Amino acid sequence: MNLFAEFHDLVASILQTIVASQRLPADLDLSRFVVEPPRDPAHGDLAVNAAMVYAKEAKAFFSSPRQLAVEIAVALAEAPGVAEAEVAGAGFINIRLKPAVFSRVLQAALTEGAAFGRPPERTSKLKVNVEYVSANPTGPMHVGHGRGAVFGDALANLLEFAGQKVTREYYINDAGAQVDVLARSAHLRYREALGEDIGEIPEGLYPGDYLKATGEALSRTHGEALVDRAESDWLEDVRAEAVDGMMAMIRADLAALNIEHEVFFSERSLTRGAEGDQIAAAIAELRRRGLVYEGRLAPPKGQAAEDWEDREQTLFRSTDFGDDVDRALMKSDGSYTYFASDIAYHKLKIDRGYTVLIDVWGADHGGYVKRMRAAVEALSDKKAILDVKLCQMVKLMRDGAIVKMSKRSGDFVTLREVVDEVGVDAVRFMMLFRKNDAPLEFDLAKVIEQSKENPVFYVQYAHARAKSVIRQAHTAMPDIDTSIPSLVSANFDLLEDAGERDLVRLIAQFPRVVESAAFAHEPHRLAFYLYELASTLHSQWTRGKDQPQLRFLNEDKPSLTMARLALVEGAAAILASGLGILGVSAPAEMR
Repeated sequence: MNLFAEFHDLVASILQTIVASQRLPADLDLSRFVVEPPRDPAHGDLAVNAAMVYAKEAKAFFSSPRQLAVEIAVALAEAPGVAEAEVAGAGFINIRLKPAVFSRVLQAALTEGAAFGRPPERTSKLKVNVEYVSANPTGPMHVGHGRGAVFGDALANLLEFAGQKVTREYYINDAGAQVDVLARSAHLRYREALGEDIGEIPEGLYPGDYLKATGEALSRTHGEALVDRAESDWLEDVRAEAVDGMMAMIRADLAALNIEHEVFFSERSLTRGAEGDQIAAAIAELRRRGLVYEGRLAPPKGQAAEDWEDREQTLFRSTDFGDDVDRALMKSDGSYTYFASDIAYHKLKIDRGYTVLIDVWGADHGGYVKRMRAAVEALSDKKAILDVKLCQMVKLMRDGAIVKMSKRSGDFVTLREVVDEVGVDAVRFMMLFRKNDAPLEFDLAKVIEQSKENPVFYVQYAHARAKSVIRQAHTAMPDIDTSIPSLVSANFDLLEDAGERDLVRLIAQFPRVVESAAFAHEPHRLAFYLYELASTLHSQWTRGKDQPQLRFLNEDKPSLTMARLALVEGAAAILASGLGILGVSAPAEMR
């Protein structure tokens, strides 16, 4: 049940009646307005901006947006469940609902449980591809990778919950110079595993201890066969084995965060796969459409651009699609640019039928966004969209001080070390408790505190507290029936306290939060909502300590107790469902 969607449909039907009377255009887009909670709860339960949104279209028939709003409000006032509909300001409509509406919401939250807020069936026929993490396979994942991993995984969960068909994908960057460096580093560790004293790791190679296991694996597989061979003879084999070893480690790191991808796509396969050179095929397709030409790029203004060379070269007309300059596809040595590889990769996504492509990147790739959007527009004839979500850096702290580097990695703290120290739930929730494009300070000490200042504890404790209330009810009132059918039949008219009404209103907002967060590709909205719901539940419990008449359990008033237990159970169901979407557990007890 989505209360906000129901009233959106109701307002749309009222607008359609006005359209039928020829006082609004026949082609009016009835999806443009929103029904949302008012900023100030004192103004009502719902707010509608339809009259303001359609002010231009209504100008020929109504003297002002307010006049249109009055007509909509009059019709709304006659609708079942509406206690009052009034116009505020220039044309906003505030709606107050009858208690029976919120009783219906609470009943739905209880009966639907984990399905509350989920569309009854898949609402979108669009195929969505969420590509995230995609860390270079040259070492263990660090905390920055973890933010993108958690964000992408939670976003995929959210989109699935909202009714979309989602594929989780990892792009393995195994074709660049960095994997050759990995191979050389692994070969050095291979010689070490055979007993050679390799001394200090030479500058330019990866120094982390994590490559010792790869070296040992190479020694078991090849013995001493690779020691005296020229690099050109062993490089390809060692590179492949080292990448496999790194990806096994990365998969294990992801598994520690309960993250699994359905597709792992190798960049190397773009030129060495069974289908031949896919990069050449992508460039040929763009050339066929008149979007690739041979020309020169003007020198960049200010800082030198990485892909600028003062020569005749193969260029993509990305300026035709909103980019700042056209982009090079071939290097001077005849090899492909990274951009050309990414064009081919995204073409294959489009060829696989995806019309919504979501890429989760580090913030340092921000300058790359326009060209990739241009490429996706060109490749799909504007039928597919690319949404790039940039994740800002994570600063790892402990009691306010920056945490030093890890010995295992050589130059950073690994994600696995953080997960092992503070747990999966803390890592996942805190990575989502800030908008993805805002910097994040992750304090290892604070995320395990048992206080309101620790959001993950505060939200999980709200769920545990709700379950504790139910257990206490059975102790205080042994004959009480707290089954869902019994709670659903409680008399919700007895929930008259303002704090109780606030809880029900928040429960009613859950489907809308899911819908809006999925639409915006912003899972942090759900994390913020869960914190607000937890805070409201904790607040009501605290009020009961100070005012006995507000306690959830009242042995002298069993009907009121049942209504309040239904409210508590409903809140617990939403907390569990929301935490589940974020990939965080909802414990029934916390010690």
